[in-house]
Amino acid sequence: MSYLFPTYARWDVTPIKAKGAYLTAKDGKEYLDFTSGISVCNLGHAPENVKKAVEEQLNQFWHTSNLFQIELQEDVAKQLTDASGLDLVFFGNSGAEANEAAIKLARKSTGRSKVITFIDSFHGRTFATMAATGQDKIKTGFGPMLESFEYVTMNDIDSLKAAIDDNTAAVMFEVIQGEGGINEGDVDFLREVEKLAHENGSLVIIDEIQTGIGRTGKPFAFQHIGLNPDIISVAKGIASGFPLGAIIGKASLSDAFSAGSHGSTFGGNPVALAAAKETLSTIFDDSFLTDVTKKGDKLRYLLNEVLKEETIFKKLKGKGLMVGIELNEEAGPFLAKAREQNLLILTAGTHVIRLLPPLNVTEEEIEKAVNVIVNILKK
Repeated sequence: MSYLFPTYARWDVTPIKAKGAYLTAKDGKEYLDFTSGISVCNLGHAPENVKKAVEEQLNQFWHTSNLFQIELQEDVAKQLTDASGLDLVFFGNSGAEANEAAIKLARKSTGRSKVITFIDSFHGRTFATMAATGQDKIKTGFGPMLESFEYVTMNDIDSLKAAIDDNTAAVMFEVIQGEGGINEGDVDFLREVEKLAHENGSLVIIDEIQTGIGRTGKPFAFQHIGLNPDIISVAKGIASGFPLGAIIGKASLSDAFSAGSHGSTFGGNPVALAAAKETLSTIFDDSFLTDVTKKGDKLRYLLNEVLKEETIFKKLKGKGLMVGIELNEEAGPFLAKAREQNLLILTAGTHVIRLLPPLNVTEEEIEKAVNVIVNILKK
């Protein structure tokens, strides 16, 4: 008997230890982990520099409240604003909480209520972020959704032109849709989205929860395209597994989030921030990000070379170390086959195998994972 709600289709793996790119289960089996906690453990499991920073903070204090001046919040906020080119940060605890804050900030600052998002997007499971998500399966059984959300088609600018109006507070999107299938927005399309939004007086919100913190080879995925968002949301990889999320926004939005307008009891917790400061110091280094790009290129090259003649293989998707292998059949059954060969992988949508290795993955680990993937797909 389990005392947990059955909200997750759990694997038959019980972790007892994890280090770097490897996870050890209770039965003694060691797995090469190309899930990274779903793009959370971007420096691998239990990186020593992050562990040391957390231990130092644990010996100081764990929690006060946001009524106090917390220097770590200023330090990490500066790291995020320096890396993004935006100005101000609000800290929460998760991606859903970050997107909730982004939606609230957009509506309050513009005085408008409609938020446009994309079909196949995923923004969270709270009522606002569930309503923002462009996937019906996320909403099934929960009754009427919050109003004022409208969904348009990725890479179809005419669908956005038909939806945007003078009540549109924001257009919200992922540069690469993670849960939806590693679906990339075309460069020209996303630039036109931004142009239309700003000409309409609407804000641009970019959800960087899965793509951010170095995953695509830059601090944030929007920087590959040169976009100018008003708000971005981050979480997942920000603190090496400690609960932390944030929005980063332009200074012009400051008045909308004045004292008492929004809050979070645990948001900006000092232990999580200690982890974040050390994590960001490592990942936002230019040479580290260059290596992410090189490793991503190698992973895609090896996969393409061994799979290009396979009938099951359709194409590769993604950027950096966010890699999707699109198949001509459903991807789900291959996850268990990979686990049988000591590799942990994910799906995205129905037909895509999703690879999210640690950003400091080694070339040997990349080759090892590719060999397993070839074996399971050829069989």
